[in-house]
Amino acid sequence: MYSLSQRINQVFNVAVLYGGVIVVLVALVSQWQLIHDNAFGLSSSIGGVSPSFNVRTSRYYGSVKGQPKENMRIEFDLDADLSPLFNWNTKQVFVYLTASYNGTEKARGHTVNTVTLWDKIIKTPKEAELHLEHAKGKYPVWDLEDKFSGKDLTFELQWNIQPWVGILTFGQTTGSEVVKVEPKKKPSPTPNADASQQEQQQQHQQPKKKKRVPKNANA
Repeated sequence: MYSLSQRINQVFNVAVLYGGVIVVLVALVSQWQLIHDNAFGLSSSIGGVSPSFNVRTSRYYGSVKGQPKENMRIEFDLDADLSPLFNWNTKQVFVYLTASYNGTEKARGHTVNTVTLWDKIIKTPKEAELHLEHAKGKYPVWDLEDKFSGKDLTFELQWNIQPWVGILTFGQTTGSEVVKVEPKKKPSPTPNADASQQEQQQQHQQPKKKKRVPKNANA
């Protein structure tokens, strides 16, 4: 005859087993529901993207030791209906706007870099209907070594479903917007500045003449 502790252990093991099976079924059914509602094929309209650059000396904007750092911010329009992402197993949806661009030539192989410029946490299907005009990006992006200058930025709307039960689900909408960032015009040096720089270089290159001390100076 089994003891009380053995019976409790057996009941607990059976409960954990059936609970795990139920969790797996819930996750699979919720994924099937997303596919049925065409959640992975939702479209979005991104337009009116206008990047702007400014120079800041704050550490929040990437400045190091008070040195000025150039940052990029954007203004954009967005229309998207993400309500199909919500079902009985959706806790909330994290949506974010990204910009992708090709890496530098120094990188090995073909690399694509992605930065996040705007995001939002959506908790209800009503909030999932996005209609934004002249919205501003939340996060500045440091323009290190002119990495955006003269390149194409591809803007896309991506999302992440946080379910009540199961794993995180990632996806993105089908709409995108490509914006070319104009190359920066570097100021041409003035003739006077060039002449002054040459004079300074000549002064540094010329050896300093030692002062001669007369022989009868110690007498």
